[in-house]
Amino acid sequence: MKNLGFVLSIAVFALALFPASAYDPDPLQDFCVAINEPKDAVFVNGRFCKSPKLANPNDFFFSGLNIPGNTSNQVGSAVTAVTVDQLPGLNTMGISLARIDFAINGLNPPHTHPRASEILVVLEGTLYVGFVNSNPENSLFAKVLNPGDVYVFPKGMIHFQLNVGKTKAVAVAGLSSQNPGVITIANALFNTNPPINPEVLAIAFQLDEHLVQVLQKKFWYYNSKNAA
Repeated sequence: MKNLGFVLSIAVFALALFPASAYDPDPLQDFCVAINEPKDAVFVNGRFCKSPKLANPNDFFFSGLNIPGNTSNQVGSAVTAVTVDQLPGLNTMGISLARIDFAINGLNPPHTHPRASEILVVLEGTLYVGFVNSNPENSLFAKVLNPGDVYVFPKGMIHFQLNVGKTKAVAVAGLSSQNPGVITIANALFNTNPPINPEVLAIAFQLDEHLVQVLQKKFWYYNSKNAA
C-alpha cells in the first residue's frame, strides 16, 4: 500500500489531538450493577495494572494492522480493532484505533460507539460517510471522502461508511476510549437474545409484524474483528 506508513503516522498524530485530560471519564463497560457482597464483585472501569517494573516493550506493541481484513461477507467490510484487549499498554490512555477495509459497495453498517468519539482518515478509495444527530432534529451530516480526507463522528451518534468508488477502500479510525464499544443498529434490534417482541419493532419501524419475524430469523453478520 503506497505511503501507508506516512498516512498511518497522520492517523496516529490525529489521535494525539484528543485533549490530554480526556481519559475515559465515563464507564468503560455497558453497565455496573451494585452488589452488597464484595466476594461477588468484579473489577470494572479499566483493568488491573501490571507493576511498572514488570512492563516490557511488547506491552505497548501491536503488529498486523497492515494486513487487509476479509471483506467477503454480507456487508462487504471488515473492521480490525486495536483496543486495550489487543494492546494492554492502552489501559488508562483513553484511546484506541481500528483499520476498516471495504470491498466495492462495501458498507460499515450504521452503528454507534457508546464510549467514544471517532476520527476517520481515508487511505484508499472513496467513501460516503455520515452521522445523524439526536432527536428531534435527526439531521444527517454526510460527505464523500477521498484519500487524505478526515471526518469526525461525535460520541454516541449513529454513523456509517459506504464505499461508493470503483475500487476497494481502506480507512483508519481513532477513538477516544480504550474500550469504545460498538452497537450495530440493525443487529442490536433484530438479533437480540432473547428476541424483542415483534410487535415492538413492527410499531417502531411501521412494518408488518410478519416481516419483523422474518428479519429476526436472518443471519446478522458482525464485521468487527477483535472488537471489545
